[in-house]
Amino acid sequence: MDDLLTTLVNKGLRGETPTRDEALEVLRTSDDDLLDVVAAAGKVRRQWFGRRVKLNYLVNLKSGLCPEDCSYCSQRLGSEAEILKYTWIKPGEAADAAGAGVRGGAKRVCLVASGRGPTDRDVTRVSETIAAIKEQNEGIEVCACLGLLSDGQADRLREAGADAYNHNLNTSEATYGDICTTHDFSDRVRTVQHAKSAGLSPCSGLIAGMGEKDEDLVDVVFALRGLDPDSVPVNFLIPFEGTPLAKEWNLTPQRALRILAMVRFVCPDVEVRLAGGREVHLRTLQPLALHLANSLFLGDYLTSEGQAGQADLDMIADAGFEVEGTGTTTLPSHRRPEEGPEHVAVRRRGAGTELPPNA
Repeated sequence: MDDLLTTLVNKGLRGETPTRDEALEVLRTSDDDLLDVVAAAGKVRRQWFGRRVKLNYLVNLKSGLCPEDCSYCSQRLGSEAEILKYTWIKPGEAADAAGAGVRGGAKRVCLVASGRGPTDRDVTRVSETIAAIKEQNEGIEVCACLGLLSDGQADRLREAGADAYNHNLNTSEATYGDICTTHDFSDRVRTVQHAKSAGLSPCSGLIAGMGEKDEDLVDVVFALRGLDPDSVPVNFLIPFEGTPLAKEWNLTPQRALRILAMVRFVCPDVEVRLAGGREVHLRTLQPLALHLANSLFLGDYLTSEGQAGQADLDMIADAGFEVEGTGTTTLPSHRRPEEGPEHVAVRRRGAGTELPPNA
């Protein structure tokens, strides 16, 4: 164990990728070794990101009624989950919602819309929303998450002022057909490539806890490493009632921490983000996850409620970390564009449509 962690730390400090076998070994370590694994991955995290934590805030522009059949999603075709459904909110409403997150300390606003992908008219709507948000919030980053992109749409979003685009790979290519049949793994890869080619900062991650094997987790993280995103959100499945994965409660807090450590070792110099499901699965061990991830979502998610915003800020401070300000560049210099390319509380409102408690 000591030899493995020494090897992983040395590779991580140099920005090198471990082998697949080494990544698998991280997932298979015992609970007795957990704190050693966290401490080792924490050295890599601090090498590239210090003790800074980047805060992100979701604004849900359009909710529900999606034609895709992704098994994990409460907004999927045929979902019986009791979620709020609404069409596009207006740019001004989205900008007001984004302002709430910014006042809570968020540095990036993530604009999300359900659906297979945007029409050209949808891109126009989102472009107007981006302009409204940036007009009201100087220095804020905007990331769009609108589904599969067609040719030219990423360029339009970049021209409108978008800084980043999110599209997750979610699981391994080998098992992708088990969770979705209306599009495939290559469609998702292509969208990330479109975003990157347009000059948008690529953001792509995974969902853990869908019944996958260790090998699947390693495969998807290595696929992500191959795409070289700037940001990797790590989601933990929220098994919504009314979806095919409603009974998939496969994660423990210890398992979630091992997954985060593995992601950090494979993607040492990349923004690793605590995303959906962290409150449900990490529970009281969330502060330990800050030693692995350098970014998290503040407040609520798309269709589930997150931890209170002030609780997140208190957790960050109590764990000895600090919120990253808008004047600080998140990524290490070599990754910057100028230098190189239980019970889930179901949301009754759209993400970002009410002020967080600390705003």
